[in-house]
Amino acid sequence: MADEFDDDDELGDIEEGGSGGGLKKILIIVGGVVLLLIIGGATAYFLGAFDSLFGPSEEELQAEQQQADSLGHFFELEEMLVSMGRAGRKSSFLKLRISLELERKEDEAHIKAVMPRIVDNFQVFLRGLRIEELQGSHGLYRVKEELLVRVNAAANPVKVKDVLFKEMLVQ
Repeated sequence: MADEFDDDDELGDIEEGGSGGGLKKILIIVGGVVLLLIIGGATAYFLGAFDSLFGPSEEELQAEQQQADSLGHFFELEEMLVSMGRAGRKSSFLKLRISLELERKEDEAHIKAVMPRIVDNFQVFLRGLRIEELQGSHGLYRVKEELLVRVNAAANPVKVKDVLFKEMLVQ
């Protein structure tokens, strides 16, 4: 009889271990499925699969409008030919094609109205330059910034965002 009880005890131990192992397998499978669902949902979210369901928010619409406004409007000036300061007996010429970046398209009419003042400010500044001042990116950046200051002074209250060089030739 003692042998019968020993067999039962061993059987009980095996059953308890087997059910614990089965529980671990179920938890691993459920955990794997949940992990796959989370990864799949995150991937779908970042790829934009849910955008059509929720639509763009008001903040996103405002951000898009602000970005469209920040692009500005480009106004091309006529080609300019400037006689620069003399280095010895040889005179130098600077040929420029410039575009102005305006905040709004409506500002173009005001820029056209004050164009003689803008060209005069540019001519006065550019005639005083020496060729050495145009060499290198630092020199061009300084000229660009100075032209921006002068065009904003002439076009006040209209704000010019940037002066863009389309062509620059020194001869």
